[in-house]
Formats: sequence, structure tokens, C-alpha cells
Amino acid sequence: MTTTLSKPIRLSPPPTTPRRVPASVVLGAALLGFFVIGLDASAVNVALPAIGRTLGGSTAGLQWIVDAYTLMFAALLLSAGALSDRVGANRAFAAGLVLFTVSSVACGLAPSLGLLIGARLVQGAAAAVMLPSSLALVRQAFPDAAERGRAIALWTVGGAVSTAAGPVVGGALTTALGWEAIFFLNVPVGLFTLAVLARVPGSPRRAASLDLPGQLTAVVALGSLTFGVIEGGASGFGTPAAVISLLVAVAATAAFVVTEARVADPMVPLSLFRSRTATLSLAIGFAVNAAFYGAVFVFSLFFQEVLGQSAVAAGLMFLPMTALVAGANVGSAKAAGRFGPRVPVAVGQLVCALGLLSLLTVDADTDRLLIALMLVPLGLGLGFAVPSLTAAMLSDIDPERAGMAGGVLNAGRQTGGALAVAVFGALVADRSSFVSGMHLSLLLAAVLLLATGAAALALPGARRN
Repeated sequence: MTTTLSKPIRLSPPPTTPRRVPASVVLGAALLGFFVIGLDASAVNVALPAIGRTLGGSTAGLQWIVDAYTLMFAALLLSAGALSDRVGANRAFAAGLVLFTVSSVACGLAPSLGLLIGARLVQGAAAAVMLPSSLALVRQAFPDAAERGRAIALWTVGGAVSTAAGPVVGGALTTALGWEAIFFLNVPVGLFTLAVLARVPGSPRRAASLDLPGQLTAVVALGSLTFGVIEGGASGFGTPAAVISLLVAVAATAAFVVTEARVADPMVPLSLFRSRTATLSLAIGFAVNAAFYGAVFVFSLFFQEVLGQSAVAAGLMFLPMTALVAGANVGSAKAAGRFGPRVPVAVGQLVCALGLLSLLTVDADTDRLLIALMLVPLGLGLGFAVPSLTAAMLSDIDPERAGMAGGVLNAGRQTGGALAVAVFGALVADRSSFVSGMHLSLLLAAVLLLATGAAALALPGARRN
């Protein structure tokens, strides 16, 4: 009797499924994207004198290097969240990151001031797409509420650190490698982040309307207003270019209001302004960013063009101020938990205002170390006010409208920074009277903060059980 040996049985491997990237890696990618957005908003300030020496241009041209980025960032933030919902957060973030990386290369290679400003416009538009989609990715990667809360806190701190580190990183890169290195730094970061995104599962899409007429009128209004202020400071507010630009800004603003009142799904519902808390939060956000970014712009020029410091030395002058921002963020959250948002917002603005008033004594003969220490209240107050300000804004809004409210608040803050650069740049345009123009700029910022700080007392206080 013979036995037949059967063929060995081969077990088929189980069907493979795509490997899910760890949530921590998704958080890292979102953090990197948020980091370069904040870095490019503040690092360029310190490089402005070096850019001016290389590409030429007046103070007005240098103002546009900052404002081209900030204006597009502010204006497009209003609808970037809806775009992220329509195409999916991962696709929107990847598209914005590609555009941001390519435009960064264009910035670094720009042979003229005009082309650099054009590339900065594109870079700001890309940043506006990246910001809300990066937050949406974090929310998607952490389904557990407690873990998601910690992840969003880390994401927020990452943005604060990037803005704070900007002047130091910008100064070091400009001195060591040239101002172009600020933009080329984004290339390896962008490529690495894109490689990580390739492994991120697709994000769900959600029907979200895009308010294109409102978006267009918002861009025209902000752009015309900024151009009119910068042109007026450079050539006089009675010149045809300045007058026409300011009239266009008024007309575009009126068109924006009419549009938002008539469209079915406005990107900025006018009903938002019926809330006293929301209206106050927008005004305070505008004032805080105007004071901070306006002061950084003015002192970046003062350190290098009046005191004759190098870019890296100018960046280090900001280090005591920026080093405390993240710690102040944490303190703000704790204070808001105990006293409500009213106290940290009002106190933060008061600290900023007093710091600005003390800086009115600064001139070319003031000790350098003393100036650096006198800037500390500005960063400390900003870091203490902003997190609680965001919490106050969102506490008075329906949860389903939180994304819209956050976008409007951030857009208002960025607009404050852009207009401060325009106004303060006009005041210091005459180098023979730079110090007096700087003092007037700081005084205006302090008055604005004191006014909105007093208004902050109407924000919600601590909740009672």
C-alpha cells in the first residue's frame, strides 16, 4: 500500500492594510507647519535692513515685505477653514505646504524687491490655507477628548514659540548665511512634512459654502487700506495714489458689509457682532497684535539702523521678551480657570501698555541690556492676554460656529499687526527723526491698549457653580 504525500499547504498572507501613522507623528507634522508659518511672520523683521541693502527700496518697500505676507494671511483666513472642510484637511494642508515651500524658494531667489513682495503674497495665502487645516489634522488624529485637548495645547504652544523665536532665528540666519536662508529653511521642513503627510489617512470632506464675493471684497478692502497708509506715509496723504487707495478701501468695506448681510452663508455673519463678548474680543485682538508686531517692526529697524547692531545682535535683543511668551500662555490658562478670561486679558494689556510707556525713554544713548529688559513686559503681557482672549471669544459662540469665530479672531489680530506696520513705518520713515517717530508709535500703541484694556473689564468673569 502506497501513500501519497500531499503537497505542502501554503497559507496565503492576510490582506495588507495601510499602516496608520501614529497620532504623535501627525501632531509633529502639524506643529512643523504651524512653526514655519509663525517663524516667517516674525523672522523677516530682523532681516529688513539686510534686504534693503541687497535689493534696495525705501521704508515703504520694506513695510510691504512684512505686510504682503500678513495681509493675505489675514484676509484668506476668513474662508480657509471652509476650504479645508470641502477638500479634506490633509489635502488642504498638503496643497498649502507645497505652495508655501515653492513660494519660499521664490522669496530666497528673488532678484528684486517687487518679486520678493509678490512671492510673499503667495506665501501668506499658503499660510492661511495651512493654519486651519493643520488644526483639523490634530483633531482628526486624536479621537479621545482628553488626548485631543493636550495635543491642541501643544499645537498652540508651538505656534507661540515660533513667533517668539522668529527674531532670534532670523537674526542668526541673516548674519551667518544671509537673509535668503530664512526662506530656504522652509524647504527641508516642507519636504519632510510632506513625506509624513503621504502616510496620513484621508480626511473626510464636508459640504461647506465658500463666500467668494465676501472674500474678494475683504482682500480689496485690507489691501487698499494698507497701500493707502503706506503710500501716504511715504509721499503724503494728499497724493492721488493715497487718496484713491483709501477711497477704494472705504468702498470695498461697504461692499463687504452689504455682501455679508445678503448672502445665505456669509464667512463673517454680521450677527456675530451682536455679541458684546465677541465684539470686544475682536477689538482687543486687533490692539494686542498691533502693539506687539508694530513694536517688533520699529525696534528691528532701531537696533540696526540707529544703534548700528548686526542682525544677530538685534535678534538677541528680543530674546528676553520672547522667552517668556510660552510660560505666560500657561499662566493665562490657569488664571482664566480661576478668575475667568476678564482678569488675564485686562492685566495682560495693562502690562503691555506700561511696558510701552516705559520705552518712551529709550534713545540712541540708552544701555543695550536695559532696552532688552524693558521689552520684557511686551512679550509677557501678550502671552498672558491672548489665550484667555481666545477662550472668551469661543465661550460666547455656539460650538458649531467655533471654527468661524476662531478664524475671524485670528484675521482681526493679523490685520492689527499689518496696519500697525503700515502706520508705524510711516512715522519712522524719516531717518533724521526716527527716534521721535518711534516714540509716537509706542505712545499710540499704549493708548490703544489702555482703551481696550478698560473695555476688557466687560468680558465674562469667573463662573459660579
